[in-house]
Amino acid sequence: MIYPKIPLAQSVIEICRLQGIKHIIISPGSRNAPLTIGFSNNPNFKCYSIVDERCAAFFALGIAQQLREPTAVVCTSGSALLNYYPAVSEAFYSQIPLIVISADRPHDKIDIGDGQTIRQENVYVNHILFNANLSENASKENDFLIQKAITLSKTEKGPVHINVPFEEPLYETEDFCSVNPKIENFDTTFQFETINEETLSVWNQAKKKLILVGELFPKTISNEIIDSFANDDSVVVFTEKTSNFSHENFVSNIDTIITPFNEDDFKNLQPDLLVTFGGMVVSKRIKAFLRKYKPQNHWHIDLWRAYDTYGCLTKQFKTTPELFFNQVYNSQTSISSDYKTWIKELMQYRTTKQNEFTKEIPFSDFKVFDFLSKSLPKKIQLQISNSSAIRYLQLMPLSSEIEVFCNRGTSGIDGSTSTAIGASVVNNKPTVLITGDISFFYDSNALWNNYVPKNFKIILVNNGGGGIFRILPGHKETETFNTYFETSHQLNANHLCKMYGFDYLTAANEIELVESFEKLISNNESPSLLEIFTPEKINDKVLKEYFNKLL
Repeated sequence: MIYPKIPLAQSVIEICRLQGIKHIIISPGSRNAPLTIGFSNNPNFKCYSIVDERCAAFFALGIAQQLREPTAVVCTSGSALLNYYPAVSEAFYSQIPLIVISADRPHDKIDIGDGQTIRQENVYVNHILFNANLSENASKENDFLIQKAITLSKTEKGPVHINVPFEEPLYETEDFCSVNPKIENFDTTFQFETINEETLSVWNQAKKKLILVGELFPKTISNEIIDSFANDDSVVVFTEKTSNFSHENFVSNIDTIITPFNEDDFKNLQPDLLVTFGGMVVSKRIKAFLRKYKPQNHWHIDLWRAYDTYGCLTKQFKTTPELFFNQVYNSQTSISSDYKTWIKELMQYRTTKQNEFTKEIPFSDFKVFDFLSKSLPKKIQLQISNSSAIRYLQLMPLSSEIEVFCNRGTSGIDGSTSTAIGASVVNNKPTVLITGDISFFYDSNALWNNYVPKNFKIILVNNGGGGIFRILPGHKETETFNTYFETSHQLNANHLCKMYGFDYLTAANEIELVESFEKLISNNESPSLLEIFTPEKINDKVLKEYFNKLL
C-alpha cells in the first residue's frame, strides 16, 4: 500500500479509516496531494474525483443524506474550500454529517503574499459544529482534534472542518504507515428525556392537538405510532412531501387546505397544543398561521436543536419522536373531540375541487406537476429542487412508496442536481430529480461527473425563468422584473446533455409529455433528461386561480 510521506497526512487518513469513514470526494489540487495519494491508494475508502468544489460538496451531501453517516470532502488550499460553503451551511441546518478536510499552507505562509493562500482556519465558524485547526507536525493534540471532529459529526449530525497545513515536498511516498494514533474514547452516550406527569396532563387535556412534521428520513416513525395519530380524534397531523410520513387521515397538502380559510376557519384550526418534529417546513402559510394564531403550548422533539419558528416554543424534548409518542400513548387518557372530523371533511371537499380544477386548466406548471405526481413509478427516490418545484409538489397527491428529499436546510437552488446524483450513487432505488430551469442551469457542472448511474433521470420543468417570482406578492410586468427577478432566458438543456452523455427528451404539450415520460421511465441504459417547456406567462395565473377554485 502507498502512503504519503508526511506524517500529518498519514494521521488524518488513518484516523478516518479507524473511525469508519468510507466515502471520500476529492477535488484535484496540489496542496492536498498527500491526502489524495493516501486516500486513493487505500482500499478502505471509496474515492470520487469531482473538479468543481461546490458540486463535490453537494455530491458528498447527497451520499451522507442517504447513508446518514459522515462523508468527507478533500480540497486544496485557497478559495477551493470557500466553494464548499453552500453545502456546509445546508448540512448544518439539515443536520447532515459532512467532514471538510482542507489542505492549507503552513502558518508562516499566511498573509505574506504567497499564492493560493487565504485565512482558512475557522472559515465556517458560523455554520459548523467543530473546527479542527491542526499544526504542521503529527502530534497527539492533532490526533485528538481530528477524532473529536469526526465524532461530533457522527453524534450531533452536522458538518465539521479539519484544516491541515502541509509544507513541501508534497508528493513523496512510502510503503508503510509511520503513525499509530491513539484512539480516544469520547463519551457519546445520550440520556433520552422522558415525559413527566405535567407533560402528560397537558397532552391529555388538549382537545385540539396539531402535529406538524417537517423534513424527515423515511421510516423514522413506526406504523403503530402512525395508527395512533390516525385514530386519535383530538389529533390533526400536517405533513409535507419531505416528511416521508403519510396516512389517509393526515393532511399532506397544507396550503391547499388552509389558503382559502376565513377568520372562523383559522380559529377552528388554532390548536391548544402544537407538537413539531423533523426538519425545516416548506409552507409559508402554516408558519404565518401559527405565528398569528398561537397555541397555548408548543413542544418540539429533537435531540439537538429547537428553533422557535412560530414564536411560541414552550418546551424542547431531547428524545426521538418514536420514544416520545410511545410514552404518551402508553399513558394517555382519551378525550372527546371533533377536531379531526372537521379536517377530514374539509380534505374530501378540497380534493373534489382540485380534481375538477385540474381537468379544465391549460398546459402549465400546475398541469405538469399534477401529471408527474400521479405518474411517477412507485418505490423510487425522488429528489426535488427548491423554489417552485417543491412548492408545486406540496399541492399534489403522491404515493407513500416514493421517498422524497430536498435541500430545505437553507432552501437554496444551488446544488440540487449534485445532491441528487450523490444520493443516487449509494441508494439502491432508482433516482428521479425534478428541477426547475434556473436551479438546473445554476448547477449544470453537476453533470460533469463520472459516477452518474445509468438509471438516473432528470425531469426539467423549463418555464423560461424564475417563475416563483410571478407567484410572490409584488410582481409587476416591467423590464426590471423580467431582467433582475425572473431572469427570463431562452436556454435549453440539449447541448449540455450531448456534452455529458445524457439522453435528451422534450415535451411542450400534454400529448408529448405522456409519450416522452414513458420513454424516460423505460430507459435504464443511460442517464436521461426530459425537458418540459411550459408557457412562462400563464403559470402564475393558473396557480392563483387554483386557490380561488378551492372555496
